[in-house]
Amino acid sequence: MKLTTPSFFAATVTAWLLAGCSPSSGPGDTGAAAAAEAAPATTEAVVVPDRPAAIEAVGFGTTTDGRDVQLFTLRNASGMEAKITNYGGIVVALTAPDRDGRFEDIVLGFDTLAEYEQGSPYFGALIGRYGNRIGQGRFELDGETFQLTRNDGPNHLHGGEKGFDKVVWEATAEETADGPSLLLIYVSPDGEEGYPGTLTARVRYTLNDDDELAIDYEATTDQPTIVNLTHHSYFNLSGNAKRDILGHDLQIAAESFTPVDATLIPTGELRPVAGTPFDFRSPKPIGRDIDAENQQIAYGPGYDHNWVIDPDDSGEWRQVATLSDPVSGRVMTIHTVEPGLQFYSGNFLDGTLTGKDGVVYGYRTGLCLETQHFPDSPNHDNFPSTVLRPGEVYRTRTVYRFLTDG
Repeated sequence: MKLTTPSFFAATVTAWLLAGCSPSSGPGDTGAAAAAEAAPATTEAVVVPDRPAAIEAVGFGTTTDGRDVQLFTLRNASGMEAKITNYGGIVVALTAPDRDGRFEDIVLGFDTLAEYEQGSPYFGALIGRYGNRIGQGRFELDGETFQLTRNDGPNHLHGGEKGFDKVVWEATAEETADGPSLLLIYVSPDGEEGYPGTLTARVRYTLNDDDELAIDYEATTDQPTIVNLTHHSYFNLSGNAKRDILGHDLQIAAESFTPVDATLIPTGELRPVAGTPFDFRSPKPIGRDIDAENQQIAYGPGYDHNWVIDPDDSGEWRQVATLSDPVSGRVMTIHTVEPGLQFYSGNFLDGTLTGKDGVVYGYRTGLCLETQHFPDSPNHDNFPSTVLRPGEVYRTRTVYRFLTDG
């Protein structure tokens, strides 16, 4: 079964992982194109007869510039659903069961396309070309300086004024061996938001019968450029944002983090988490240290920092974080090949946004866990490289797995 947006390319893409090469990496430099070489192959999903349609597609409205937008529902055998629109690649809704088997929505978002266009804080979106911040919106590549859009004070954030979260992606939904899947493609022209080179990005969402939402990213370029793609769902495992996230327990596999200046740009230091509010090596409630007297916490205010993920003996692919809600029993684990994880504790949610089903999103009612290369990497030689060159293929993978403690 395939569902393709009417304006899609003449040939529907069904096999998307392209052959490519990766640059060699020096010490401390993983390379954007090498980010996911160790990602494991997914296993074939269990075929369950007589279940509801695994894929549905409906109209989601028309953008202010006249583009038709769709809303796709991916459904697995256990009843989990991911609703994803090809506007910004946004995960509009994601349901998961609590310990009693009750399904509820665990991400923040809006009911309508218009609300996303009018001013979403990146709810559920694909982020690119560069997730997170670049200091002064400026970087040097091969001796040439590039000035990007400054859309976050003096800095560049999440791809600029019109990043990948605000464009209409070409979309193909299909049932695959791994489960219902949505392939999104966007071609970013040379010079968009100041970035060099035409970048072709492909992102595939897959919901499998192990209750995993996998996101596979791929990009190629015709000129040297930088790329750092990520996903920006605001999670709240209480279900339908019934409570804030301060009582959620979080564990992050990181011995260090990257401290920032007052504008949230990394200083270049890799600082140990031991003895600081940033120590999540063992699970602890998010609210325990979120208001501690600490300069880095004050900059947030709260958590809005990059953790440096520990490598492990199994290679690059690893579980990097576990989030749990003791009340509902919902648990989410995150697996990735990325070297960094941005934890944002919803510090700027202030009750002015009304989300799905009329729920008001108050202070810290959602949190983001964004797998990534480090913020401002192009301006720090000691950070993993985000450079992508012609002939190379950027690939990376993140999997969110949902289970319960019961």
